[in-house]
This record gives sequence, structure tokens and C-alpha cells, in this order.
Amino acid sequence: MLEVMTRRYYRIRSLSNFQVTERSGRPLVTAEYAHDGHDYLIVATVANGEESAAATDLPELIESIPAGRTVLVDLYVTSQTPEENGRAAPDARAERIRGKLGPIPPGVDRVAVAVRRPDGDGGGWPDWFTFRGGPGGQATEDRPQRGWHPLVAERLGVWRFSGFELTRLPAAPDVHLFRIRGREMPDDQRLMALADVRDLTVVRDDTGRVTGLPQLERILDACLDSLRSARSADRELARLDWNRIKLYVWPTVDTPLPELGQVIRSLAVRTEALGLEQVMVQFRDAESRELMLRLSRPPGAGLTLRVTGPPTEPLRELNAYTQKVIRARRRGAVYPYELIPLITRSPDPGGAAGEFTEYDLDEAGAAVPVDRPAGSNTANLVLGVVSTPTRRYPEGMRRVVLLGDPTRALGALAEPECRRVLAAIGLARQLHAPVEWYAISAGAKISMDSGTETMDWISRALRGIVELTQDGGELNVVVTGINVGAQPYWNAEATMLMHTSGVLVMTPDSAMVLTGKQSLDYSGGVSAEDNFGIGGYDRIMGPNGEAQYWAPDLSSAVDVLLTHYEHAYVASGERFPRPAPTSDPDDRDISSSPHAGPEFATLGEIFDPATNPERKKPFDMRSLLTGVIDADHPPLERWADTADAASVLVLDAHLGGQPVALIGFESKPLTRHGFYPVDGPSQWTAGTLFPRSSKKTARAINAASGNRPMVILANLSGFDGSPESLRQLQLEYGAEIGRAVVNFDGPIVFCVVSRYHGGAFVVFSGTLNDNMEVAAVEGSYASVIGGAPAAAVVFAAEVRKRTAADPRVADLQAAIAEATADGVDASPLRAELASAWPAVHAEKLGQLADEFDRVHSIERAREVGSVQAIVPAARLRPYLVDAVRRGMQRTLAGRR
Repeated sequence: MLEVMTRRYYRIRSLSNFQVTERSGRPLVTAEYAHDGHDYLIVATVANGEESAAATDLPELIESIPAGRTVLVDLYVTSQTPEENGRAAPDARAERIRGKLGPIPPGVDRVAVAVRRPDGDGGGWPDWFTFRGGPGGQATEDRPQRGWHPLVAERLGVWRFSGFELTRLPAAPDVHLFRIRGREMPDDQRLMALADVRDLTVVRDDTGRVTGLPQLERILDACLDSLRSARSADRELARLDWNRIKLYVWPTVDTPLPELGQVIRSLAVRTEALGLEQVMVQFRDAESRELMLRLSRPPGAGLTLRVTGPPTEPLRELNAYTQKVIRARRRGAVYPYELIPLITRSPDPGGAAGEFTEYDLDEAGAAVPVDRPAGSNTANLVLGVVSTPTRRYPEGMRRVVLLGDPTRALGALAEPECRRVLAAIGLARQLHAPVEWYAISAGAKISMDSGTETMDWISRALRGIVELTQDGGELNVVVTGINVGAQPYWNAEATMLMHTSGVLVMTPDSAMVLTGKQSLDYSGGVSAEDNFGIGGYDRIMGPNGEAQYWAPDLSSAVDVLLTHYEHAYVASGERFPRPAPTSDPDDRDISSSPHAGPEFATLGEIFDPATNPERKKPFDMRSLLTGVIDADHPPLERWADTADAASVLVLDAHLGGQPVALIGFESKPLTRHGFYPVDGPSQWTAGTLFPRSSKKTARAINAASGNRPMVILANLSGFDGSPESLRQLQLEYGAEIGRAVVNFDGPIVFCVVSRYHGGAFVVFSGTLNDNMEVAAVEGSYASVIGGAPAAAVVFAAEVRKRTAADPRVADLQAAIAEATADGVDASPLRAELASAWPAVHAEKLGQLADEFDRVHSIERAREVGSVQAIVPAARLRPYLVDAVRRGMQRTLAGRR
């Protein structure tokens, strides 16, 4: 056993001359190794708790060792005396051991004493105490080494803390918890939990999938519990961030890491709210390589797993910059300069990262590039320009960037910040680039030395935003934290109005509020349980449509912006976004593309008279949009979570490689969730525009104007006219669609895929815009009103006339008249007429409706000029591709 323990503890050293002998009736292990230019000799033996070192022959053995070697003594002691039992008095135990050791000879570097009870208490693992020679050789305990073998401490990386003062804290068994404090920077304080994982059982389910690592999970939970206990017991410890956990796995890990990934990720949720910067797991793989698995959450990103080599240098103290990063993290935010690696990354897989050039104001107030260390900003906003080369824009995709700094008065706004907002707008105009704003702000600065002049500066910035967006400029906002007061108004002016083209992205950590919760509560106003309940995405900004996209974290929010730029970025001096290479043929027949839903299996069946006579069956518009666009360019859906607007789909997509904005009107009834008034619809009927969906449509058209072509696939029966819809501004939002079409700068391709009636015809008529092309798929219908409502309302008298003239009705009416004249009871005949009339009336209604639809066919619409082309379903995609290109050519020709 002595040999096993020695080899286990010294596994990180290459041992030589390993000998197991017996001396004076005791087992003795000796071994040698070289490390860092020194020769070491290990001497390991056993003793019982009643003996002192002097009572053994250990001193004589050490004296007999030739000079030039550093001796390391491991002494395994079995406790026999009652007073040494128990774990409640380790200091007393250490003192007793120190007394029994006596002086430590000069040639001995340290004596490690393992104390174990004979009954195996403590799970079979001993308590370790390490002593070194002090003045006069007096044994002095190396306190940080208590509880583990010195080589275990080295294996767990305690040597890396040489620049720190270590204070051991109470922890669970087998866990070593330290508070470390920088020697040069005492403000650098962190918690470090270290532990060994001595066994590693891999649990699999019936399919062979890894479902658990029980020993590793137990040790990790022990470390987490120790951290929680320490933080809950001491307020100062609770404030510490940048803490770490390091686990060392003793057994070789021969399971491929991808198989363990899901289990490891599932453990990550347990590490939240402990101020952890990293969880590190050091292990040896099947090829005997020492590796380090690092679990972390980089600023703005979700869980990240990396495999690296073990660190080889001491841990550095946190510099002033890193301490700012930590201060931002304590506030639940991200330090602005930590976002730079995110915003400079390439949207192309494997693409080279871009460059961030920081700008600041010179003495004249003009924005100029500055070369200074990160974190040297003097205002609460960081201004810069990002240029990222991509395959489509090898010269660089440029954006003007504003980054809020939460470490400076929570990003409060005053003259310095407003000047930088105006400077960013000026740069955007100069470079013909979009502005990209990562916003976090506590609102207007409130202090004893500033007042209404601050509000004037905020208004100046507001004016600049309005003028930029009205001139067609684009300002995109990512809400990185809590935005209060002025900042949400700026966000609204940039992204929420009818004329704006910018997007607003929110994450679970962001909210926009006019007044914070504490102020609302203090003033007696109505608030919610927190700021997210007042202005977060899930309950407020997503459902009301003011936030256009949601992302799970800041890294994903940047991905959303980069995807947006793939569809909307226009280089300086150009009119449209550049086309992307595509392998999807322009002339692809969409008929065989899949359809999601029970009615049809493929898109072709939607347009087949055999499977969908008169185009009256509901179908999934999302499937049709997906089938039409380029299959190798995923679309980006806008306003996906806007409540009561799901009947309209808004996508940014590629068509024949060309970025386009795409609108489709859902062609199946949708369930209406939640409470709704009795004077409103109980469901969102197919092909109908409701107030929110009308607003969504108008905003989508405006957002693409002056940037990219607009393609609309329509199955529209008109606007909902219920009292509720009119109360919810149906007329206003419907009119906004018409205005958006009239004002649209660029090509519009409008294609009827099923039916096209009512007021919707007016706001999408080709007469509204000279660069609008209107087409229809063969078999579609277009009219002022649908056949059924026309027959029931407009031609009601004609339907009654035809019903009365039908022999089944006319004969009964004649028989009733004759019976009445003869004085015969006509009640049975009247009952028969009452039964026959509805059936005949319904039949005549349907006949007249079909007659109306035949007259008002799509062919008639083409003849009178309302529709310019009728397209076979198999040619829908090639027609749309060509129509977009024709429209772009007309637009470019008009600019010359």
C-alpha cells in the first residue's frame, strides 16, 4: 500500500531507483527524481500515533543520506489515542504532531504527515499536515498545505498563487477553499476552490449515451456548496468575482470529449450566481496528454468550453483594466472594450477578424482616431469604427460603433456623451455607414452641478438621431443592460418609428424603462416585480413589437446584427446590398418543395386544381416563402414575437443571391391566445390584415425602402373591420401600408398566390408606385370583393330572385297560392317551402359566387392592367428572381 500511495501522489514526477524495503520492522519506500535542476530523494514510511520521530530510526536514516540531495519525507501515521480522534480540532492535532516530530534536519525540505484512524474514518483518505524546518530546525507547519499532500497541492496548481497571500477557508471534506489576495494589488481578491476527483465512472443509458459522471458531479457540488457557504457567511466574500474552481481527475479519461459535452453543459447551470470566472478540469487523456477543460462565460456570450494545455506560469494579479471588467460584471453588464472581439469577428465561417479603431473628440470637438490603452475613455460612451473584411466586402464592412460604459456612473448621459453621439452620427454620414449602438445607461446625469443643460444636450442628440433616420440613415441598437429614461427614447427614435430602418435587439439581461422600479415604487407609481417586468423583452418589448429581435446573450445578439448586415449592408457609393454566391438554381421548380401541414404534402399541391379547387383550402405561407428563397442562405425573421401580428411574416432573405425583404400573409387560421373582447375576432382568419399585422407590414416596407428590393407573396381577403380592430387603429395602420408603398424607394414585386380582394387591393395596387410589378400565379383570383360576400351582400336581390324562380320553390309557391284561393289548409306546403328555401338559396348563392369569380378572374385583372403577368406555379421562383433584377435595373437607370 505504501508503494501504491507513493506512486499515486508522485504521479506527476518521473521516479527512478524506486525501492521497497523494510527497516526496523517498518516498510520503507525510497525513490528519486529530478525537477527544476534539483535532485530529490523520497523517503516514505509508517508510524503509529504514540511514537515520536526520535523514537524511530528515521533520523539515523536521513543522516546516512549523501549530501547533494533534497530529502522529502512522507510519514503515514495511524492514530491510536482517543484525544487524536475527531476532526474538530485540526490545529491541536497539528501542534501534537509538531511536538512529536522534533527538529527537522537541514537536508530535509519538508515532512508531510498523513494521519489516519485505524477504522478508516474520513472515507479512507488521511488528513495531511506539512512541516518545514524553521529557525534552529524547529518544525513549522506550512499552513496552506494542510489537508493535502504537497504534490497534490502542486498538481492542483497552488504554486500558481505565489504572487498572492492565501487564507484557507472552511470547506467540505476533500475541498480546499482559499481566499487569495494580491501582494502588489491588495484589492485583487478572489476565491479559489481546488479538489481531486479520485474516481471517474461514466454512466450511460440503454443507447450508450453518456448521462452522468457521478464522482465528478459530487466533487463539483462540494466545491460549489463550499463557495456558497463562504459567500453567505461573509458579506465581503459575497462581493468577490473572478472566482475559480479547479478539479484534477486522477483516472485517465478515455471517453471522447464530445460524448461528455452534454453532461458537462448540464452541470454549468449549477455554477451560476457564484461570481465564477472559470471552472477548470485537468485530466490525462488516453494518449497520456495532460489537458485542461475550461468552462467559462466570456463577456456577452453563453457557456464556452475550451480544451487547452495546463497553465505553465503563475497566476497574475488583476490589473486596473481587469478590475473594471469585474466591476461591470458585478452590475450584470459587460465592460465596453470586452465587446470588441465580438463586434470585430467575421460573419464568414473561418473569416479573419476585423479592426476596431477608437475615436474621441479633439479640442475642437471633432471625432478623430486615438491610439491609447483599452479602458482609457473619459466619457461614459466609447466611440469607434469597426471594419470587417468579408467575402462580399473584402475592403471591409464598416460600422460606426457606440459602446456604453456601465462602470462610469452606470452610463449616465450628459454633455460628453451627447457630443459623442453627435460625433458618431457625423462619422456615419461621412463614411456612409450604419451606426451600431450597444446601449446601457441610467439615463440623464443627475448631480448638484448640472441640471436642465443636460436635458438640452440630450435633446440635441435626439434631433441628430431624428435627422439621420429621416435622411435614410441606419442606427441599430443592442440593449446590453438596463436602459433608463433618455436612452430608451433615443432607442425608439432610432428603431421604432414608421420611417426607421434600424433594428433593436434585446437579450434576457436587457430592459428599457422610462422610470426605474425603485423610483416608480417610491413615487407611488405602478411598477412590476423588477425592471425586466417593466420593460424586458418577454412581456413587453417583444409582444409590442418595439424590439425586433431577441438573442440569448450578447454574442448571439452580435450574430443577429451580422446576419442583418448580410441582407442590408450597402457599401459606400452603391445602391443595393451586394449579391451573395448561391448554388440554388434561379429556375428551380418549387412544386416538389415540402409543405408543413396536413392539407398538402408539397407546394405544388397548393396550386393544383385537383387538390385545391378554387384555392380555398388553407395552407402554410411560411412553407411557400421558404420554398421560394435561396435554400443555401437562411432567412432572418423580423418581429417574430410581436403579439397579434402572426398573420404577417417578415423575412430578410436571398433570392437568386440578391438580398431582399420578403413579406407573406398567413393563409391558414391562427389561434388567438389570451383574453379578447366580444366585439373582436375569436381567431386570426387566413389572408386578413388586423391592426398589429397592418402596422408590422407598413414598418417592414419602410425598413427596406432605399436599401433592398421588396417581394410580397399575397393571399389577401382584406382588412378586418370588427369594432375591436377599428378601435385598435385599423384605419391608421392600413393607411400606413399605402403610404409606405407610395414612398418606397426601390423595386417592389407583388405576387398574388391565391386570392386578392377588398381594401388590401387598394394599398397594394401597382398604381401606387411606378417601380412596382404585380403578378399572380395561374388560377388565382382578384377582385374588389370575393365571390361569396359579393353574392351575399351586393347581389342579394339577384340571389333571392333566382331562388324564387327555381322550380323547387316556384312550384311550392304556386301550390300555396292555389290552396289559399280554394280555402284549403296550406300549412303543410308552407312548411315544405320553409324547408326548401334555405337549401335552394344556398345553392343559388354559390352559383352566383362562382359566376362572379369566373368573371373577375385573374385574366380579367391582367386585361384591365391591374396585374402585369400570370405565372405558372412551376415558374414562380424564376419569375421572382427576374422581376427583382428588372426592378433593380430600373432603379439604377433612374439614378443616372
